[in-house]
Amino acid sequence: MKLHDLDHWDRGSPQMKGTPHFKEEQCAPALNLEMRKILDLQAPIMSLQSVLEDLLVATSDGLLHLIHWEGMTNGRKAINLCTVPFSVDLQSSRVGSFLGFTDVHIRDMEYCATLDGFAVVFNDGKVGFITPVSSRFTAEQLHGVWPQDVVDGTCVAVNNKYRLMAFGCVSGSVQVYTIDNSTGAMLLSHKLELTAKQYPDIWNKTGAVKLMRWSPDNSVVIVTWEYGGLSLWSVFGAQLICTLGGDFAYRSDGTKKDPLKINSMSWGAEGYHLWVISGFGSQNTEIESDLRSVVKQPSILLFQFIKSVLTVNPCMSNQEQVLLQGEDRLYLNCGEASQTQNPRSSSTHSEHKPSREKSPFADGGLESQGLSTLLGHRHWHVVQISSTYLESNWPIRFSAIDKLGQNIAVVGKFGFAHYSLLTKKWKLFGNITQEQNMIVTGGLAWWNDFMVLACYNINDRQEELRVYLRTSNLDNAFAHVTKAQAETLLLSVFQDMVIVFRADCSICLYSIERKSDGPNTTAGIQVLQEVSMSRYIPHPFLVVSVTLTSVSTENGITLKMPQQARGAESIMLNLAGQLIMMQRDRSGPQIREKDSNPNQRKLLPFCPPVVLAQSVESVWTTCRANKQKRHLLEALWLSCGGAGMKVWLPLFPRDHRKPHSFLSQRIMLPFHINIYPLAVLFEDALVLGAVNDTLLYDSLYTRNNAREQLEVLFPFCVVERTSQIYLHHILRQLLVRNLGEQALLLAQSCATLPYFPHVLELMLHEVLEEEATSREPIPDPLLPTVAKFITEFPLFLQTVVHCARKTEYALWNYLFAAVGNPKDLFEECLMAQDLDTAASYLIILQNMEVPAVSRQHATLLFNTALEQGKWDLCRHMIRFLKAIGSGESETPPSTPTTQEPSSSGGFEFFRNRSISLSQSAENVPPSKFSLQKTLSMPSGPSGKRWSKDSDCAENMYIDMMLWRHARRLLEDVRLKDLGCFAAQLGFELISWLCKERTRAARVDNFVIALKRLHKDFLWPLPIIPASSISSPFKNGKYRTVGEQLLKSQSADPFLNLEMDAGISNIQRSQSWLTNIGPTHHEIDTASSHGPQMQDAFLSPLSNKGDECSIGSATDLTESSSMVDGEWTMVDENFSTLSLTQSELEHISMELASKGPHKSQVQLRYLLHIFMEAGCLDWCIVIGLILRESSIINQILVITQSSEVDGEMLQNIKTGLHAVDRWASTDCPGYKPFLNIIKPQLQKLSEITEEQVQPDAFQPVTVGKTPEQTSPRAEESRGSSSHGSIPQGEAGSSSMVSRKEEDTAQAEEEEPFQDGTYDCSVS
Repeated sequence: MKLHDLDHWDRGSPQMKGTPHFKEEQCAPALNLEMRKILDLQAPIMSLQSVLEDLLVATSDGLLHLIHWEGMTNGRKAINLCTVPFSVDLQSSRVGSFLGFTDVHIRDMEYCATLDGFAVVFNDGKVGFITPVSSRFTAEQLHGVWPQDVVDGTCVAVNNKYRLMAFGCVSGSVQVYTIDNSTGAMLLSHKLELTAKQYPDIWNKTGAVKLMRWSPDNSVVIVTWEYGGLSLWSVFGAQLICTLGGDFAYRSDGTKKDPLKINSMSWGAEGYHLWVISGFGSQNTEIESDLRSVVKQPSILLFQFIKSVLTVNPCMSNQEQVLLQGEDRLYLNCGEASQTQNPRSSSTHSEHKPSREKSPFADGGLESQGLSTLLGHRHWHVVQISSTYLESNWPIRFSAIDKLGQNIAVVGKFGFAHYSLLTKKWKLFGNITQEQNMIVTGGLAWWNDFMVLACYNINDRQEELRVYLRTSNLDNAFAHVTKAQAETLLLSVFQDMVIVFRADCSICLYSIERKSDGPNTTAGIQVLQEVSMSRYIPHPFLVVSVTLTSVSTENGITLKMPQQARGAESIMLNLAGQLIMMQRDRSGPQIREKDSNPNQRKLLPFCPPVVLAQSVESVWTTCRANKQKRHLLEALWLSCGGAGMKVWLPLFPRDHRKPHSFLSQRIMLPFHINIYPLAVLFEDALVLGAVNDTLLYDSLYTRNNAREQLEVLFPFCVVERTSQIYLHHILRQLLVRNLGEQALLLAQSCATLPYFPHVLELMLHEVLEEEATSREPIPDPLLPTVAKFITEFPLFLQTVVHCARKTEYALWNYLFAAVGNPKDLFEECLMAQDLDTAASYLIILQNMEVPAVSRQHATLLFNTALEQGKWDLCRHMIRFLKAIGSGESETPPSTPTTQEPSSSGGFEFFRNRSISLSQSAENVPPSKFSLQKTLSMPSGPSGKRWSKDSDCAENMYIDMMLWRHARRLLEDVRLKDLGCFAAQLGFELISWLCKERTRAARVDNFVIALKRLHKDFLWPLPIIPASSISSPFKNGKYRTVGEQLLKSQSADPFLNLEMDAGISNIQRSQSWLTNIGPTHHEIDTASSHGPQMQDAFLSPLSNKGDECSIGSATDLTESSSMVDGEWTMVDENFSTLSLTQSELEHISMELASKGPHKSQVQLRYLLHIFMEAGCLDWCIVIGLILRESSIINQILVITQSSEVDGEMLQNIKTGLHAVDRWASTDCPGYKPFLNIIKPQLQKLSEITEEQVQPDAFQPVTVGKTPEQTSPRAEESRGSSSHGSIPQGEAGSSSMVSRKEEDTAQAEEEEPFQDGTYDCSVS
């Protein structure tokens, strides 16, 4: 054994330190290695350990040598292991057995300072712990303990902070032991092992554990195996990374990589790096043999890690952020002022370069933020640490973020720096000497705008507590400094108190307050209380975290003032994984001077400590108050590594009743989550974390490179944000413990969360899976309790069916035995009008009941869906009913290849309409169907049923239901719904109407039908802008414009438009210039009836406020002064007026009398359908609404050229009579159109008269009337866009008063009176 001296000189002179440019002078120190002494121990050395001033050497001959660093043994003899007694614990100290074989020696050992002893692995695989019973290190004073069950140990690693000994085993698992304080025995804490569930193909094929290394901050351990691979675990066994699965183990083409074999590894400073020497690689067995020589060389690899801030600075100043720190950058999740915070997490593997993101911040107080900002994206906000600061202060040791997530402070080797996320600027010490003179020892925390930190002042050799203001310059002149007695190890802020834990095992509480000394704002710090903990804490280094909390075992304290922020009730101390709580002692006299200064008031002492939990890695609490969510906000949350999480939940009496004295006021509930927790969102019932994600990039490299680079074997690693719901675990744990009332209170307080339905579903699903698949009978099943619990919420029906649909069929009977019969649940859905949920229950019924039952329920649902116009559901129901009938309960029927043409005559256009029930044109929204849509209607399974061989009972059954619905729609004059129904379900309307022509498809009341269509299609009733009444102009030379217009088809809002600025809303968005429909011959005919003159007076329109229709929207007030001034009186020879005038009148009237463009398209579609089906009475009604004489003419031609039922003609005639009477009394706007079609109606009368004797029926051919125009002439008018017209009956009596109307009718000329229908039939 050779001992060397190591000297180093710093090339930069020490005097340069004070100058501003001394950094440029700094460089790596020169090293000098010089041999001091050679010792011959006469056997191979197996292990070396440094123990304070000595060196402990284990040799293969079973001896332990204790050697001084000078190379002297100081006369101490080597200890033979065979003389050291071993027992199960220290209580049976001298009775221990000795190692009973001669060639025993130590294979691996490691010294544990906090346990004062050695963890050892012997060559036969046994493991143990050797400790000196007294201070002297001799064979007589040593004693060993060992666990009985470990016989395959290979290596050992010790965690001093948590007093853990990790032993690697041949099986590939790691057994982690701790020492029982009372007996000194070795207790198994937990195991680190891969599970068959996660790694099915590798979990038992890793080989023996080869190396283990705890990180410098003692928060994670890295493990590697004989056959390669790396894994990273938290202190108490949560697995963070493993390279034996996923992208680490497989290439992008799916081939398996050989795991990376590791010969040696060591952590870098602060755990940001892992240095690895890879084994003599067999990584590339597929590569050609001549390349293998290149691969033989071992490589040095460097892995970078980032870690949670709480591994090193577990201060409680911010519960709302996840903050990760790397060697030169920080990752935080407050992209939009989210809420989060972190525990003693692992480092997370990363050769990471996550993308940057913008960070707008919201000023949210300390209240919980919205979930959308929190979970809206998966990217981190990355902050590069100032390179100026890093140059002389690498590595970063601590960091902290303020409550609002807007400011970050970092601490390196010396001094500190802080950064504002709003201004994106760093602030460093102006005086570099001040920075280099302070070493932060106990972490740092934010208090409002101040940074509180515990540091050591190098010049004064003094421990200090300092407070710096963020907004002022970073300088000691602006700091508030308080001297401390001992070194501060931990620091935390709670409300307006600072709590510090010091190296002398004492806890000190300070009050902190803002002070304004003239221009400078500082913070004042005063000592409040000191608590000595030396009798409870064996070593100060073992304290992981210390914090003040408002948690107490007595909920009564907070019951009085639940709305106020709760005070500091207890100290939580994590002592090597053991959570200890000290509450304030309220047993003594409670004297409170109300007027005294709270800082001078004597604080209550603390009770002796109580152990709350074991294996604790992190603790979260909050002092926020919310009366609605007291359970979640007053709870204490613990992260326990591999054991999952625990919550110490308060139990509240309902309605503030007095709690039972025998009931506990808090309960500790364990639960498992799938992520490593870094923050708890209290109100939102969420846990946030970070996870290592991988991206493969080996495809960028070709295989025939000189070698496949080692870095290509490792995928690119990025850190992703994750989150998980935990509420269902807590509810379930409460129900298990018969605390259903508490579970209900908790669930009701969270019922507004967006994912609450998912919580109920998860709980039901997990309990069902466990109990229904259990091999043993369950004495006290939980499922009935959970089912009863869920019925308390309105989402009960959805929860049950969603759970069933996601579960195997085999478990359904068990589920519905607990929640109720699916038939009853289906009926409840129908009663609640929740059709989608009912449809889900149908699938359950179909599998659990006979077909007759499911058909009966499906029929019920189908009819309800038809009524409510749920077309998607209707299509599914049709397919479902067919499947039941054909026995294909799972697969939908196949689509036929052939289609039968439509069975009715008519336009060629409809000949190839497909007949489809099961599928729809998915792109057709329910309220939009048009002529073009029918062309591309997809064909479905029902096309087959028109053929002779497939006319099965099922199709007939479905048809009967569809026919019944169509009949109901027609009887209720719901043509729009009928059109939607036919278009959406591919219902063959034409063939059905043909059959129903004389029954359901007959118009019983034309007037009601007309009114209903006006309303359904938002079509305005026709109006007359002016009417004939007596005129003040006595000369008689003028005819009234109103009278002409009454007899023509056009009306004239344009004149009114020019008149009055006070007219109500005119929709200017219309395209005014549409094609002119009927020829001007009609206008001329109507306006050239002889020389009779009438006096004219232009009367104003009265308006009922129907402001969307243009016609009714152009009114004048009675008192208008425009009447004589600006109205143009028209000469009696109306047709000689310039053509543009009549064009304008016509166009404007067209606009006023039309509904929306969509309605027009729909009406024309229906018109074609009815025309094909021969339902002429409906065609007449639609023709009346559209007010197109060409349609009426066309119908007349059909009546003359084909055998039309005489009864239908009679019906049309009587219907038109009724419409005429209605127009005369209620809607004079229809009169002009009725007058235009007068000649056709006379022909109709003649036909019906001839048909009084049916046997003498002959079709009468009548020549076309002059007014007849091409049937298509009107259709191009549909191109202009129209606003939607509200359902209005405002057009009828509002146009003219009853007296004016009578006058107008009395003054009509003879030919019009001859043409009225009353006169034409005897």
